[in-house]
Parts: sequence; C-alpha cells; structure tokens
Amino acid sequence: MNTRATLLLTKAFAAQHNGRTGGRVIWMTSGQTLGPMSDNLAYAASKAALAGATWSVADDLVGKGIALNTINPGPVNTGYLDGAPAALLERFPRRRLGEPQDPARLIAWLVSDEGEWIVGQVLNSEGGFRR
Repeated sequence: MNTRATLLLTKAFAAQHNGRTGGRVIWMTSGQTLGPMSDNLAYAASKAALAGATWSVADDLVGKGIALNTINPGPVNTGYLDGAPAALLERFPRRRLGEPQDPARLIAWLVSDEGEWIVGQVLNSEGGFRR
C-alpha cells in the first residue's frame, strides 16, 4: 500500500504538472536501511521500495520540472510514542523524540526555491537516533 499509493499519486501529479520548474514531490520512508525492522517486515519492504526507487523516478521527473526527494524522518511522535520509555529517549543525543515540526522544516526547505538543487536524494533526518 505505501509503495503503490505513493507511485500512483506521483504519477497523477506529474500528469497534471505544467512542465515549468518548481514542481516538488516528497516521499516519506523509514529507517529500514539503517537497521532491522524485523517485527514490521511488510512495512519495511514497502518503504524500502520507495527509497530504492527514488533516484530512478526522480530522474524521470526532473526533465518535467519536478524535483523528487525522499525523507526518513526517524521516530517522530505523532501521539503513538506518548509516554515513551526513558531507554528510547536515551537513544537520542538531545534526549527527545522527533516532533512533527522537525521533518516539516526539512520538507519546507526542500519545496522552497533554496532546495531546488536537491534531486533524487534519500535524506535521513533522525536527530542523531542511535540504533
């Protein structure tokens, strides 16, 4: 589902894009290439597929004026990590989980004019998370 839906949405966006520069697509992945996710194999495989396809799809889109990049935001607390154990927090140098604004700032930069030169990259933005 993660892979198929993302690819179909990207295809639909590219089809309606007017060909001018400034188009941006940001995919979201996870840290499956940085350490095991054995309890979430289907999820890890679907996200790894996006990371693996990033450069190929970006290469196709850049000629249409669209820059595609993929972000691994790391553990970001969107509510599911409320009450996280201290042992998890100790795995972050700043002793805090990611918050939604952390990857949002990176995304805002990538879609801005300042980020236009970044194309086809998988960016790990995990706040120094230690596995």
